[in-house]
Amino acid sequence: MIACLFSGGKDSTLALHKAYELGIKAELLITFKSENPNSYMFHYPNVEQTKLQAEALGIKQVFVDTKGVKEEELKDLERALKENNVSTIITGATYSRYQADRISKIASALGIEHIAPLWHIDPLTELNEIAEKYHAIITSVSAEGLSTDLLGKRIDKEVIKELEITNKKYGINMLFEGGEAESFVLDAPLFKKKINIRNAEKIIEGMNGVYIIKEAELIEK
Repeated sequence: MIACLFSGGKDSTLALHKAYELGIKAELLITFKSENPNSYMFHYPNVEQTKLQAEALGIKQVFVDTKGVKEEELKDLERALKENNVSTIITGATYSRYQADRISKIASALGIEHIAPLWHIDPLTELNEIAEKYHAIITSVSAEGLSTDLLGKRIDKEVIKELEITNKKYGINMLFEGGEAESFVLDAPLFKKKINIRNAEKIIEGMNGVYIIKEAELIEK
């Protein structure tokens, strides 16, 4: 079984597409539902809405519950890979050795191939591709220098320029792999339909904020 560790964000969605271009077609999306909003391994906001993405892709999806406790959540990942007879796992890892090394260690122990198509991709190369071919919005910000005005905004050329400025001034990871922000994909090349947000809410606490998609639907492209 070829599976993708899928959060619904730009990295895992782009990795899924890059693998597809290499002839590696995911048969299963594995999505983790963490009780901990500050999970070290797994995406948190709007995870329920990934059901729409899976439907748009036409790929089966399974949800895996985890308490999101550091290191302990790795056991949940190992269990999910075993239970779903995964032979190849696709991930959206870019630079974080914390995530990539732990996934690779588990995969190696289970005899599973780990494919990370975005590993060490140039941040601007990825962001420009997202801006040109995808419709991805920012759903959380939690780093100094990132304005809560970004919540709900599409990642486009203007947002990329803002991220570049913030990167130079504050040293943030422009791909958000350190948890500086999170994203959600509304449309992508492999989506048969696109997601339309009908109702959403911004929750802001100080410099941090999340964009919660409360109601959404699939519509024709």
